[in-house]
Amino acid sequence: MPPSSTAIRKTVEAYLDRHPGERDALAGLLAALDRPADATARATLPAHITCSAVVIDRQGRVLHIRHRASGGLLLVPGGHVEPGDRTLLSAALREVSEEAGIAPGALCLTRQLLGSPLDIDVHDIHIYDIDVHDIDAHGIETDPSKGEPAHRHYDVRYVFYLADEEPPTIALRDEEVSGAQWLPQPEVTSPTLRAKLLRAQLDGQPEPVNASVLIYDGQGRYLLHLRDHKPGVIGQSGAFALLGGGRTHGDQSLEGTLLRELSEEVPDLRIEDLKPYAVEAATSVDGLSVPVRVFAGRWRGNPDRLRLREGVLLRWFAPDELDRLRLSPAARDLIRRHAAENPPDDGSAAVPPVWGGGSRTVLNGVGVHLHLEDAEGRVLLGLRHPHSKYAGDTWHYLAGRCEQEPALACLVREAWEEAGLVVDPGDVELAHVVHVVDTPGGLPLMQLVFRARRWKGVPEVREPDKCLTWRWWPQDELPDRLVPYTRTAIAGIAAGRAYSQMGW
Repeated sequence: MPPSSTAIRKTVEAYLDRHPGERDALAGLLAALDRPADATARATLPAHITCSAVVIDRQGRVLHIRHRASGGLLLVPGGHVEPGDRTLLSAALREVSEEAGIAPGALCLTRQLLGSPLDIDVHDIHIYDIDVHDIDAHGIETDPSKGEPAHRHYDVRYVFYLADEEPPTIALRDEEVSGAQWLPQPEVTSPTLRAKLLRAQLDGQPEPVNASVLIYDGQGRYLLHLRDHKPGVIGQSGAFALLGGGRTHGDQSLEGTLLRELSEEVPDLRIEDLKPYAVEAATSVDGLSVPVRVFAGRWRGNPDRLRLREGVLLRWFAPDELDRLRLSPAARDLIRRHAAENPPDDGSAAVPPVWGGGSRTVLNGVGVHLHLEDAEGRVLLGLRHPHSKYAGDTWHYLAGRCEQEPALACLVREAWEEAGLVVDPGDVELAHVVHVVDTPGGLPLMQLVFRARRWKGVPEVREPDKCLTWRWWPQDELPDRLVPYTRTAIAGIAAGRAYSQMGW
């Protein structure tokens, strides 16, 4: 089934967001997508969509092929969309495979463009009996006896890098193709394509465009995600895999990509000590090579208590159980390598024995929170940055985790560092305590909420990577996106209660 008009329109509109000056030139394409006819079908006239693959090698050169009937013109591989092409991008991949013999697995996406087109070229075709593509000089007369009149191509052009250091052998397969050549970007034959390539500064050096996380409990187990069974739609469909996903244009870093993906897939999951571990190669649903930045982090919870928004389930597995799973060999080898480098610990440092009880104590984290009310009784809350490791895009108290310091000293420090407020410890009283298991199965947290009767300064954003804005909220109109235990503490203070507990 060819790509839907809705999917194509989404691609075109995203392209126009980057190139708003081309909207008039593509008005005909947008109008065609509103009609019932398939805009990708060759028989759809007077215009239809074609696709090209701009392949760049490690020296930054662009692959050109020579059509036998084009009089010596060099063109990037491309052609018409076929009924079996799932997306426009897959159509471009098929064309480069058919015309130059380069398989999708030898290519990868670029960080600058990801899966978005570099260019959408509009040109009129006056040659109908061959599939000439990307011609800027037209004017060849048509032959009515062939039954295909002059028409227009909207050519959607995608960019790919070579995935490996060694360039693939060019194997010309299309009977219409007579040769191939790598040209420096300033010599690219299409003027519009040449200009956009030079602006994009595509150097041909692959970078990771996906991020995943290897989650371990320190006791020899690894957390794996069973994906939905949707062949042709989801990569590693119906198999176990690491959590993670692809970078988007809005992600500032690959760690940001991972945190966004985790918030979408498993919003309750909080991972300790998240650090880059390796770069691995995976395969996309279209067959592309995908460099993946793998992070590693520790978590010791019960996956059955997590909300899972994507996929089927999460489960702990030991390395010697992996052969029983449908799991990619690369992921299996990665887990076993990490396990060999990180032998299980006995947990004695984190879980010391209790004198005389036979059970074991668990260390509790301590957090401090500042409860401020203005003259109208409104409470101060901050909107956390969307990429924050905790409670992204959610309102919360001014807060911090105690370091090697007394709780009141921590509160005074955090008030100044986060909001520029000066708080005197003598003006502070403990108003409420919430004992929280914030992440199912995770470290218990003793959240201390202090109320200041007086303070100096006006709240300002001093750590923009953590907080976007401060706002005074009426206590009967609190925001919907509010950290749950913050809501509980505000209600408890209003009711005169000293203690609450959550998540036990």
